[in-house]
Amino acid sequence: MNNSWIPERAMFIFAHPDDVDFSAAGTAAKWVKYGCEVVYVILTSGNAGSHEAGMTAEELARIRRAEQEAAADVVGAKACIFLGYPDCLLEPTLELRKELVRLIRRYKPQVVVCGDPRAYFYGDTYINHPDHRAAAVAAIEAVFPAVELNLLYPDLLEEGLTGHKVNYVYVGTREDPNCFIDTTETIEIKIEALRHHKSQLGDRDPGPRMRERAAMVGRLVGFEYAEAFRRITLKEWEPEE
Repeated sequence: MNNSWIPERAMFIFAHPDDVDFSAAGTAAKWVKYGCEVVYVILTSGNAGSHEAGMTAEELARIRRAEQEAAADVVGAKACIFLGYPDCLLEPTLELRKELVRLIRRYKPQVVVCGDPRAYFYGDTYINHPDHRAAAVAAIEAVFPAVELNLLYPDLLEEGLTGHKVNYVYVGTREDPNCFIDTTETIEIKIEALRHHKSQLGDRDPGPRMRERAAMVGRLVGFEYAEAFRRITLKEWEPEE
C-alpha cells in the first residue's frame, strides 16, 4: 500500500474542537475529495479553553461546537460526533473506551487517525496538553483489541454492533513518521477550516503558520505540503467485494 491510497471510511478521534483541524484536516479533506467517508469524533467540549473575561464554560462549549461543525463542513466530513467530556479532565477510562468501540463498530472505518500518546513535549517550548495524550490512548486502546472482541461487550452485540477489524492507525507524530500524505491540493481547505475556530485564534490568520509547517514536512519527502503520521498496520487492506 502506498501513501496515495484513499480509504473508503476513516475516523478521526481527537480531544478538542480544533485538534483535528490543526493536526490532520489536510489529510481528511484529501480523502473526502477522493470519495472517503470521514467521521470526526471530538471527545471534550473544549469548555475551559478561554481567557476571555466573562466567558462561561457553557457558552464556550456552545461556541466551540458550532465552530467545529462549521470546520467539519468545510472539510466535507460525513459526521461530527461530540462526546462532551469536560475540557482538561479527560482520562482514557474503560467507559470512554467502550463509547469509542461502539462508534468504530457502527461506522466501520478502515483507518483511525489520532494523536501521539507518547508526546509529552515538542521541542523545548511546548508541553503537550494532557487531553491530547488521553484521547490518543483511548483511541488506540479501543482499536486494539477491544473493537474486535465480540465476547467483550455482549450488550453491543445485542445492538447489532459486531466486532470490526481496523486496518490502519495513523498516529500524528513529529518523532518517527513512516507515512507522509501529500496535502498540496487541500492545504487551503485546512486553513479555511481552521479560520472557523475564532474563539481560539482571535484575529490571527492560521495560513502562514500552517503553510510553513506543512512545507517543512513536505520537504522531507518531496511534496510541496504534507502531513506526517506513524502508520500502524493491523491488517493489510483488501478491496471489499
